[in-house]
Amino acid sequence: MSDFEQFMLSYRFDFVAPSTFFEEKQPWMDKLQVLQKLAADEKNSARIFKALADPPTTSLQRLKALTTGGLPTFIDVGNSFGAPAIVEDNIMHQLVKNGKRVVMMGDDTWTQLYPEHFNKSFPYPSFNVKDLDTVDNGVIEHLLPSLHENDWDVLIAHFLGVDVINTLKSLSTPGGPHENTLLLVMGDHGQTLNGDHGGGTAEEVETSLFAWSPKTPPDAVLSVLGENSCNFDLHGKEVCVSTMQQLDFAVTVSALLGIPFPFGSIGRVNPELYALSAGTWDNQRTGINACTPQDDLEAWKMRYAEALCVNSWQVKRYIDQYSGSSIIGFSAEYLHHVEELYSKAQANWSEVLKSTCPSETAKGEEFKESASSSLQLQIDAYSSFLESFAKLARSAWTEFDLWLMGTGLLLMILSVITQAYILWQKVELQTFFWPRVALPEFIFLLLNIFARFGIELGMSKQVAGPTATKDHPLFKKLEEVWLLALFMPLEPNYLDVVGKAGCFCSVNLHHWRIHFRCTFDGLRYGAAFIGFDNFHIIRQGFLLSIDTFGVSHILPVLSLPFIAVHCYNTASKKSKVKDVTINILIQVHLMYGLITAITTAVTIVCVTIQRRHLMVWGLFAPKYVFDAIGLLLTDLLICLASLYYS
Repeated sequence: MSDFEQFMLSYRFDFVAPSTFFEEKQPWMDKLQVLQKLAADEKNSARIFKALADPPTTSLQRLKALTTGGLPTFIDVGNSFGAPAIVEDNIMHQLVKNGKRVVMMGDDTWTQLYPEHFNKSFPYPSFNVKDLDTVDNGVIEHLLPSLHENDWDVLIAHFLGVDVINTLKSLSTPGGPHENTLLLVMGDHGQTLNGDHGGGTAEEVETSLFAWSPKTPPDAVLSVLGENSCNFDLHGKEVCVSTMQQLDFAVTVSALLGIPFPFGSIGRVNPELYALSAGTWDNQRTGINACTPQDDLEAWKMRYAEALCVNSWQVKRYIDQYSGSSIIGFSAEYLHHVEELYSKAQANWSEVLKSTCPSETAKGEEFKESASSSLQLQIDAYSSFLESFAKLARSAWTEFDLWLMGTGLLLMILSVITQAYILWQKVELQTFFWPRVALPEFIFLLLNIFARFGIELGMSKQVAGPTATKDHPLFKKLEEVWLLALFMPLEPNYLDVVGKAGCFCSVNLHHWRIHFRCTFDGLRYGAAFIGFDNFHIIRQGFLLSIDTFGVSHILPVLSLPFIAVHCYNTASKKSKVKDVTINILIQVHLMYGLITAITTAVTIVCVTIQRRHLMVWGLFAPKYVFDAIGLLLTDLLICLASLYYS
């Protein structure tokens, strides 16, 4: 039985792969030289993988998907700051259930997800974005002594930083009490150039997995390690890189450790990672077939085929239960196709077992070739079934109840119509729908159009080159108009010129263009720690909410009474109505709420239409979440403000 040493690290693929694999070298490349050196010097027992994660790529979702073997659930994003214990079947549960000793050190998210699964744990808080040393130093402090102990079967060390080269050197030193250890250095997700993650871009979903075994597989088994993507590093040594799905991680680790696969896992045992581990290619056969194999490669193929057989049976069992209990389930056409693939693979399995036992009349070379060919065909059959279902799950995993979606959309549209009707009663029809366009407002619109396209053209090489155009009288006039547009906000009557819509558009332009993006990696977590060093979920959540919705929602609603007072001072010169301020305040609150409701309604329509779009989780769903939360926050603030001022 192989021991495992798992080393969790959040890093990009180009942190590990040599810079020669990329068209353009970046400053952060070729920093983890120890991994590249191992992959080059011991390429028969070490391999760099490009591990592809399924979005969304928040840490909680990725850790949950890695251990359960299923696709990440989008709704789990809401638990990122307070992760509940995972109740689904997972490899951590199977490890404990089968008597494996697990030691964890690092990110305290592990103890939140698996509170009773570790023999020993050394958790450290991980949400303080300004503290980059406490977690990593704590891991190193406990990791190095643990390497010389025999009280663990699986060791998890979750670093937050990437400056861990010295630790890697210690881990890769030959010898020690764990000769059958497989070292896995991996990331749960990648990150953008700004260090953000959560979306589905290539930078965020492409991460690395480095595998190293102290023992080298036999020469015959080395053919399993593909060399489709090989290149030379900076020192002229050949380094090979493979690609795998993170979806395959849980079942591969389960197969290597000899524990049952998690019930909800839908991945496939990765052949290259499986071949690197000692114990999968020895000639001491145990299992279904009692015949003695002829060579190491056939022994490995038989073990791998047996692992895929159990892997396929587990996935088929999950398909049957999911289809029977789900309201919608999978389409009958796709489900029939997948079941046909499984039935075909299972029908050939008994024949394959017979073909691996030599008959009295079979010659040695003929039997060897026939057995190896039969095993490869069986491996391909199981792989085809598993890959087909994984593709099906990715394309149609999420259940969309169209009746409930339609009901919610209808209620949203009715609320918008109702709110618009109330405003209709407050404002005259002609004024509400056909406002009189004043000449200054029209001129200001033209100035903004010119400023938009004039700046873009002015910065282009085509316009910046010739000087004749700049000396033209028309160009001089345009420059004057542009300067007026720039200095107009300094005028006292600026608000009267731009009107109500101008202020609203200016606030939103500042918020969405400069401050915030509708993606989870766009959240500015550093703002939650302004003035504080320690993490507290309520305090930091409150500060993050203010930073996220302060300019776009909180400030406009709270500043509406000042607009009402200004309108009252203007109206009081013509009218002596005492409650004009309250009426105007209600009107501006309803107007702002209507604008927010219309925006959310349009977002819901777009999400409904694009529910099967490739970027539904990376783009449309986050936009829907932020707009829905913004609408609820707006309604709450409007109610509180109305109660206070009434």
